[in-house]
Amino acid sequence: MNRSLIVLSFVCCSCALATQKEAPQILPGAYQTEAYLPLLRGKSVGLTVNHSSMIGEKHLIDTLKRHKVQVAKVFTPEHGFRGTVSDGITIDYTDSVKSFELISLYGKNKKPSSKQLSGIDMMVFDLQDVGARFYTYISTMHYIIEACAEKKVPLLILDRPNPNGSYIDGPVLDTTHRSFVGMHPIPIVYGMTIGELALMINGEDWINTSQPCDLRVIKVQNWDHQTSYSLPIRPSPNLPNDLSISLYPSLCLFEGTIMSVGRGTEYPFQQIGHPGYPDQGYSFTPISWEGSKYPPFEGKRCFGKSWNGEILNYALDLKPLLETYHKMSERNEEFFNDYFNLLAGTDELKEQIKSGLDEAAIKKSWEPGLENFKKIRDKYLLY
Repeated sequence: MNRSLIVLSFVCCSCALATQKEAPQILPGAYQTEAYLPLLRGKSVGLTVNHSSMIGEKHLIDTLKRHKVQVAKVFTPEHGFRGTVSDGITIDYTDSVKSFELISLYGKNKKPSSKQLSGIDMMVFDLQDVGARFYTYISTMHYIIEACAEKKVPLLILDRPNPNGSYIDGPVLDTTHRSFVGMHPIPIVYGMTIGELALMINGEDWINTSQPCDLRVIKVQNWDHQTSYSLPIRPSPNLPNDLSISLYPSLCLFEGTIMSVGRGTEYPFQQIGHPGYPDQGYSFTPISWEGSKYPPFEGKRCFGKSWNGEILNYALDLKPLLETYHKMSERNEEFFNDYFNLLAGTDELKEQIKSGLDEAAIKKSWEPGLENFKKIRDKYLLY
């Protein structure tokens, strides 16, 4: 099936020319208002947004309303509209907020229904991704693309930089392990922006429709895949800073084990621990708070390891997982849980770890899948 890829790229007229000593400002797609406002005027618009959908100090909704764009419905992903709801907590609200309807796309209602899309002339998608396959915002995007294709609603993606966009690594998902934490045959770290991935999902026939989505992407200005990018707003409650975001692709695999990744503490995804881990002088005690209502080992002292204060390293590192498995295997209990294969996207990684393969051998086994993925990826790169 031929999929037409429409990419709009505009330079912000208000942006001052950079001097030789000053790098040009990175401008996410939402900042390119002159590129997309003409497409929205006179239309009833649906938005897929959350707290990260900002243009400087103003939310995208406020900007659109200031320009007299009719915002009819707002759809939100996991963690809700304000990005404060704890991981895994089902959000089943359909409330009227000011002048628009607010609809959750997490829980039972992951895909907009035909009724929910009724009356919408165009959908706008603007969420901040972190570039890991198990981050559920890209699964929400998949269902938005599919629903818009079915309903023949044009979709506009306002692209944002991927902070983990400089590399590609991990096993490519075996689709027998498809779930909401991994829907596409892509590696754990796929090195694409959310706009580029949208083009891939649409172009590779990964949506269950007879026709592609009418999809456009507003590009980021002054950024490419080798440009570092510090997120101005935490994208979700348990990714509070650059360090947690850089460690997330590696440490999220621990959520498929008996270990804690620090949910319910000040440093989630910057430490691992367990009450039975050997005491090596570091510990933490998870507590319940708004961003983590039911953290593993709540109120119990967990011994483990911390990366807090370490230099950023954007890489998929298996060594902590391998080392922890061997230390905890003496406890005579199952280290892995049923969630691990869904996060890994394959049943092979768990067996490789159990068999004693080292990191180099495991990563070697990923190479054929990664090479094939890179060839597909090349077709959809914008930067």
